[in-house]
Order: sequence, then C-alpha cells, then structure tokens
Amino acid sequence: MPQGDDSFDFGEERPPAPRSFVSDAGSHAGSGHRARLRERLLKGGAEALADYEVLEYLLFAAIPRGDTKPIAKALLARFGSLAGVLNADPKALQRTRGVGENTAAALKAVATASRRMARSEVGKKPVLGSWQALIDYLTADMAHLTVERVRVLYLDTRNRLIDDHHLADGTIDEASLHPREVIRRAMDVGAAALILVHNHPSGHPEPSRADIDVTRRIAEAGRLLGVTVHDHVIVGREGHASLRAKGLI
Repeated sequence: MPQGDDSFDFGEERPPAPRSFVSDAGSHAGSGHRARLRERLLKGGAEALADYEVLEYLLFAAIPRGDTKPIAKALLARFGSLAGVLNADPKALQRTRGVGENTAAALKAVATASRRMARSEVGKKPVLGSWQALIDYLTADMAHLTVERVRVLYLDTRNRLIDDHHLADGTIDEASLHPREVIRRAMDVGAAALILVHNHPSGHPEPSRADIDVTRRIAEAGRLLGVTVHDHVIVGREGHASLRAKGLI
C-alpha cells in the first residue's frame, strides 16, 4: 500500500486490528483519549490544548480510527509550527507518513476558513483603525508562502478595503511593481489610498534597498494623482515590518 493512506499507513500491508484496538461495539482504544481532548477543548478553549493536540484533534475528522498523535507530531516536526502545517502545500503534507489526500484537504479547509475569517474582519472596518486585524490576515495568508508575492490593497476615501489585488509572484522590483501600473489600477477602481504588501520567504521581514526605493517611487507617483500610499508592509514567519513605522516613506 502506498505511503500516505488516510487510514494510517502501517507499512506495505495493514494487518487486521487486534481485539484490544476494536471492540465488538465498534469503538476503538483511542476513543477515550479523543473524548478527553474534546472535553478539554470545549471547556477550556484552544488554550487548553498544546499545538500538537489541536492538530491531533483536527486529524480526527479525516482519520476516524487510530492514534493521530504520531502524525500530528511528525507534521509539526516537518513544518515547524501549527501555522506552518496549515499553510503547507498539500503535496508536501502527503509526504508525511499517515497523511493522504483526504487529510491534506481537511487541513487546507481549516487554513482556508481561518484566512476567510481574518479577511472578513479586515473588510468590516477602516483598515487603519483595525491594523492588527490586517496584520493577522496578511500573516495568515502570506507569511508561510515559499515564493515572494506582491499585493496591493486599494482603499476608498474612508480607508475601507475595496480591492485586494494579487499583483505578481517573484522578487520585488520595478518590473513586478511598476509605479505607473499600481497607480493606474487605483484610478480604475476609484481608490483614494493604497497599502503595498509582500512577503519574504526567508522569514525575516526587514525591507531591502529595492523595497524602499520602489515604495518611494510609487508614493511620489501617487502624490501627483491624489492617491495616498499609507504603507508598505512586509510579512514573514518571524513577524512583519512597516516601512511607515520605520520612517522610510
């Protein structure tokens, strides 16, 4: 049997479950452990569980029988954190013993739900007045990407998000983030302001010289046409950096 079967791969062939594992009533030896985790989660919330236990519980839906703790710990060891697991590529997830397509899809569904919840918080209020919600959304969506992605958040006169534009993937420079194109789209969507965003796959969010230079060029182009560049935010696994907060624009 190929590695990665969602019922937990025991090797080339899966032996029959011993009587201690499956009872006549159809329960299994791990049912008590699952019930205890459920009780702790419902009574104590997410903080009552360690990261591997949260992941273990998420795996229950895709792996109805068997011990999911080894899989949860293996995923955390491979991807470094709970966020790293949830944002990992499905094919990469399936390279972990016991993780098949159904399990990878279940984990991606959780990550998708998390990003949509974060985005809904951003869309409800003026962005500048809910800055932490914006950072949470961008971190969830971009911090664990393995490629550099450039986005522009276009805002209306009340600083509400009207367009979250995925501009390009690749190293940031004038080819991927051309000032004229960025400002032209602002005019097309009726934006009064914008926030530039990109990620550093290295994890370290400090701005480069190219980041600073292209931001200043876009800010100058925006001033000529009445479009304010509020900030350029860089996100990574180690945190985020704001060029505005650093006094660079």
